[in-house]
Amino acid sequence: MALDSAPFSLAEGVQVVSFGLLGLIMVVGALGVVLLSSIVYSAFLLGLVFISIAGFYILLNAGFVAAAQVLIYVGAVNVLILFGIMLVNKQEDFIEVKNAWIGKAATGAVCAGLFGLLSTMVLSHPWAISSAPAAGDKAIEVIGQHFFSDYLLPFELASVLLLIALVGAIILARREYIPDELIAPTEALTLPEKPRELVAAGRPNE
Repeated sequence: MALDSAPFSLAEGVQVVSFGLLGLIMVVGALGVVLLSSIVYSAFLLGLVFISIAGFYILLNAGFVAAAQVLIYVGAVNVLILFGIMLVNKQEDFIEVKNAWIGKAATGAVCAGLFGLLSTMVLSHPWAISSAPAAGDKAIEVIGQHFFSDYLLPFELASVLLLIALVGAIILARREYIPDELIAPTEALTLPEKPRELVAAGRPNE
């Protein structure tokens, strides 16, 4: 069989397989984020989801967006979440919430509504290939021009949102905001203090 008559070329086959693997990793990681009981593992899986999304951008030849995805979401947001979790280290006993089914039902309704909205948008979009010439090596310059002209307001709002998240993480990490009764001193973490030796300030006269 000639290669020209094949339904997919080798490059297209690699792209299809990569798309399937990245989609599988993203779905499994997203399910782990919401289903695992350990919030640390959920944060790590969230980073895996962000990396798989960056892989999608690479498949779309959007290298700058993929790099921004890794730097901002994996290197900044996800690491900030992990730091917030580990620095707070606030242990509380699980307390049953009364009428918790109301919150679960409302959350399920909102998620179903968002899923229906996104599904309708995906099915109604024509997904036509744009006839505009590709930016190529000038993609970064074009993106910068759009950031500071057409999309200046969303760009600044995103900056403010990241700043608010940073301030919130700092406030949560401050130990004085944690109640003292939850931080019980333990002997295992207490080291005996080494006796101090008095040292003369000047050299003795010989």
